[in-house]
Amino acid sequence: MLLENKNAVIYGGGGAIGGAVARAFAREGAKVHLAGHTLAKLEEVAEAIRSAGGAAETAPVDALDEQAVDAHADAVAAEAGSLDISFNLITHGDVQGIPMVEMSLDDYTRPVVTAVTTTFLTMRAAARHMIRQGSGVILAFGGSGDPMRDYYLGGLQVAFEAIESMRRQLSAELGSHGVRVVTLRTGGVPETIPEGFDGREAIVEGIEKLTLLGRAATLEDVGNAAVFAASDWARTLTATTVNISCGALID
Repeated sequence: MLLENKNAVIYGGGGAIGGAVARAFAREGAKVHLAGHTLAKLEEVAEAIRSAGGAAETAPVDALDEQAVDAHADAVAAEAGSLDISFNLITHGDVQGIPMVEMSLDDYTRPVVTAVTTTFLTMRAAARHMIRQGSGVILAFGGSGDPMRDYYLGGLQVAFEAIESMRRQLSAELGSHGVRVVTLRTGGVPETIPEGFDGREAIVEGIEKLTLLGRAATLEDVGNAAVFAASDWARTLTATTVNISCGALID
C-alpha cells in the first residue's frame, strides 16, 4: 500500500473529486479525514470507505474560517499522531459562460478571493505540523492553462494561477523541511458535470476534443494520480505539477 499509516486531510471531501481522492487514499492505506460544509455528504463518502475496509473520519469545517481550519488540523495531528497529506478540493464559486465585459465585479473576483483565502489557510495549517515532523505533502488542484476561444471562464483561471503562485512560493519555503508541494492539472473531468445539466453533452465533447488522447481524465484517474503524488514513489517531485489532462494542456 502506497500510503500505509499516512493521515490525509481532504477539504471538500464530500464532493465528486474530493470523494474520489478520499477513496483512492483509503484504498492505499491512508486514514482519511474528510472536512467540509455538509456532514451528510462527508458521511456518505466515509461509509463507502469503511465498507471497503478503509479508515475515515469526518468533521464539519468551513475551509474559509481561520480558527476552524487551524483547530481541525491541530486535532488531527494530536489524535492521529501526524498530518501527512493535505488536499484542498472545495469549490470556489466561479461563474462561467459570461464574457468578462458583461460580468459583475463580485462574480469575477469571488473565485479568486475564495481560492487564495482557503488555499492560504489550509496550506498554512498543514505546513506548521509538517515542518515539525520534517515531512509531508501538500497537494493543490487546477493549475495553469490557456483560455479557450468562445468559452468564458470568468475568474476561474485567475484563481488557478493564484494557487500556482502560492504553490511555487510554498515549495521554496518548505523544501528544506522535507515537505513537498505539488499541483494536479486536468483539462476538465466530465464526471463532475451532473447528468441533466444544461449543455452537458456539448461541454463534455469540448473537453474531449481538446485532448490529444481523445478522452478526458476520469475521477478514478484523478484519485490514482493523487495517490502517486502523495506517495514516496513521487518523493522527487515538488514545486511542480502532475499533468493528467490527456494532452489538453501541453507542457
